Parts: sequence; C-alpha cells; structure tokens
Amino acid sequence: MVYPKLIHLFISFLKLGFTAFGGPAMVAYIKELAVEKKKWLDGKTFQEGIALAQAIPGATAMQVAAYVGLKTRGIIGGIASFTAFGLPAFLFVLILSYFYAKTHTIPEVISVFTGLQVIVVAIVANAFLSFAKPVIKSKGETVVAIFSFLLFLLKINPFLIIIACFILSQLIFRDKTGSDNKNAKKINLRDILPIFFIVFAGLLFLYLFDKTLFNISLIMMKIDFFAFGGGYASLPLMLHEFVDRLHWIDGKTFMDGIALGQITPGPIVITATFVGYLLKGLAGATVATISIFTPSFIMMAFASEISEKIRDSNIFIRAKRGLLASFSGLLLFATIKFAQSVDWNWLKILIVSISFFALFKRVNILYIVITGAVISVFLFN
Repeated sequence: MVYPKLIHLFISFLKLGFTAFGGPAMVAYIKELAVEKKKWLDGKTFQEGIALAQAIPGATAMQVAAYVGLKTRGIIGGIASFTAFGLPAFLFVLILSYFYAKTHTIPEVISVFTGLQVIVVAIVANAFLSFAKPVIKSKGETVVAIFSFLLFLLKINPFLIIIACFILSQLIFRDKTGSDNKNAKKINLRDILPIFFIVFAGLLFLYLFDKTLFNISLIMMKIDFFAFGGGYASLPLMLHEFVDRLHWIDGKTFMDGIALGQITPGPIVITATFVGYLLKGLAGATVATISIFTPSFIMMAFASEISEKIRDSNIFIRAKRGLLASFSGLLLFATIKFAQSVDWNWLKILIVSISFFALFKRVNILYIVITGAVISVFLFN
C-alpha cells in the first residue's frame, strides 16, 4: 500500500468528481484510481469497502470515496476524499440552481447535457462489465447477482434486497478460511467522536440563529440516515418531507431539482443542494448539502474502523461475496434504467457505442466526458 499526501488525495478525487456521472458506476473508476493506478489500497481491502458501502445508508460511490481516504489517511483523509469527490457536483448544482431561480429556463440548460445523458449509459454499462467479470466465474455469485437484479426489477426496497442477499450468501457460500483475527488492531473511536461534537454544535448554532436552516439540516440528516440502497432511496423521502408534509416547494419544482441531479456529476442525492438553495439561498444550499452526507459519512468512518476486526470472520467473508455480487445486479439494473430514460436515435446510438468502446479500451473518463459536453453543445442545443 502507498499512503498519499492529503493534497494528492484531495486533488485526485476532485478530478474524479468532475466525471462522476452514473451514480454507483463510479465505484469501478474509484477502484481504477485507488487500486490499479495509485496502489493506495490492495484489491481485497477495496472490496471490503464496497461491501461496507452496500450495507450502510448513503450514496455508494461517495461512501467508497470516503473509505479510500479513511483507510489511507484516517479521518482527515476520509473527509478530504469525501469532500473532494462531492465538491464538483455541489458547485454545478449550485450554479444551475441560481440560474433556475433567476430565469426558470431549465429546459435550455438541460439540453446542453443531452449528450452526457447518453454517455452516462456507456459509463454504467462499462462499470457493470468490470464488476460482472469476476462474478460470472462463480455459480453462487452469479445466482446472487441475478437474484439481486430481479429484486431491483420488482422495485423491492433496497434495504430488504441487501438483507436478502446477506441471508442468501450465508446459505450458499461455504467459506471456512476465517478466524477471529485476535491480532487485529484495537478499535479506535477517538478520531470519530469530535465529529459528533461538531455536528451537535452546528445544529445548536442553527437552532439559536435560524430555525429554518435548523429544520433543513435536521430533515436532511434524517433522510440520509434512512437512505439504504444509495442516493435514489433518498428521493422519495425528500419528496415526502419538503413537498407533501411541509409544502415548502411544489412537486414540479422538486422534479426539476431531480433533473439537475441527474445531468450533473455526482450522486442523485445532490438534489438536496437545489432544495436548500430555493429555500434559503447559498446558506441553505450549503447546510442542506453538508447535512445530507454527514450521517452516512460517520457510519462509514465507524464501519471502516471495525472492518479489520471482522474481516476474517466467516460470516463477513460470505457476506462480502454476496454484497459484491448484488452490486453487479444493481449496476445491470441501473444500466437498463438509464437507457430507458434516453430518447434514442441513430446519433445517440453512435455516441454511446463510441463512448463504451473508448471506456473499454481504458481511455481516461475525463476526456470522454469533456468531449461529450462539447459535442452536446453543437448537436443537441
């Protein structure tokens, strides 16, 4: 393993964040960065991170980005990689939210990203291929992947899918190579506890000085805490809280916010930035964004700390195989879902084919996204 400097960690994930289209598909590109190119983590350790990210709430790719930082540079590294990876999405949505609030010409803005929507399909499809290759070598993992895909197709709650795949993994896998790992380092929560104090102090400050910001923060944290199954799981909760229960924004406006979350890099849950901006401007956007990611980051920090203690447990080894296989099923489902949202024509088919081929040949994803953005301006505006 190579331990990067904090600035290198931050810049590397910042660059990746500008190309973070496709939600959980970005896990494949984080692996390419952290395992294959930079050698920050070995493949086994990285796989454990994916399994943990699948098992706890929050946007999967964001959680994996945090895991890389946590494992290489501790809690500060986790904050650096997590923040850098999500920062481009925050800035893009913040700028578009400003123009939306000023002019409401969102269709014209979205048209610029039409080509990028097509490239997203190629990104997710390539990520699925990357994760499916090792899975199909095992009959058991193939069964779990297909089982997971069918459950997603039936619109089963993602949290229930995770539980089902965990149980199935314990039944069909027979790993007996584990041990109690008594030599593992002691669990150290000393670095995590200050975060709880900072969160509490921040909430107290908002409660005393701005009740609206306090309520936004509290609601977003609650949403993130229950967002099992990735960023998409948070949207129905956000809709219920801000549209149906509080009536702070209407349904059409909320759908526009989801559109912004889909056409910009980063997790779909970045819709929180849009909601926060419309309610309380820059302060609202900042508070909403920090709050929607805080609980899941704390849970990942705790999970990564105890992972070494349980990594050689037979239960965890089996669960890891099952959760990784279920992730392949999720990526296949996401590929189909993204493809269905595109109004296909021969030009878009050509673009997705070229993009997929370039990704398959390991062309840098940043070049592909930039090229796609330029093409979009000329062809789809």
